[in-house]
Amino acid sequence: MLEQLWRIGLLGGSYLLGSLSSAVLVCQVLRLPDPREHGSHNPGTTNVLRLGGKWPALCTLLGDLAKGALPVMVLQLLALPTISGSELLLAAFLGHLYPVWFKFQGGKGVATLLGGGLALDLRLGLSFLFIWLSIAGITRYSSLAALLAAISMPALASYWLFSTRDILLLSMMALFLIWRHRSNIQRLLQGQEARLGTKKP
Repeated sequence: MLEQLWRIGLLGGSYLLGSLSSAVLVCQVLRLPDPREHGSHNPGTTNVLRLGGKWPALCTLLGDLAKGALPVMVLQLLALPTISGSELLLAAFLGHLYPVWFKFQGGKGVATLLGGGLALDLRLGLSFLFIWLSIAGITRYSSLAALLAAISMPALASYWLFSTRDILLLSMMALFLIWRHRSNIQRLLQGQEARLGTKKP
């Protein structure tokens, strides 16, 4: 019974932590335009980069990384057998996508997934980061880099013999990320996606 209460508390806490929109909070503190209403209308690092430059974007990135990593790290300290780090990462990830604090208007989950991946297994997180940096560096499409990095996570987890539950949960997160990038996919296919270093009207 006590372990089930811990489970519910950790899952709820992870979701609420994920619901804290780093992009919106950073823009409010620095008096920048609301990222939900300007640029790409996405409260994420790339949009904050376009709206405010490198330092606000870095603060947003660190906040989103922490949201994914902290629940997993807390679980590793508690060592509860009834819940996995990937479950807490999923809760934080969904909080980022659909934040209760911000009318369920969230980001696309790339940095939160990366932070959680680094905490789950350093190989997984670093592989995600390497793929993102490589694709983004070659194409300058942040969305394409995120899609390919997210898709790679379940495959890499399977290669490194993660549990079936972890692989399934990582696959769910990859599917959610693809869904959240559906407008980006459409623009990529039409050749209209904005590249890194350019501003959206």
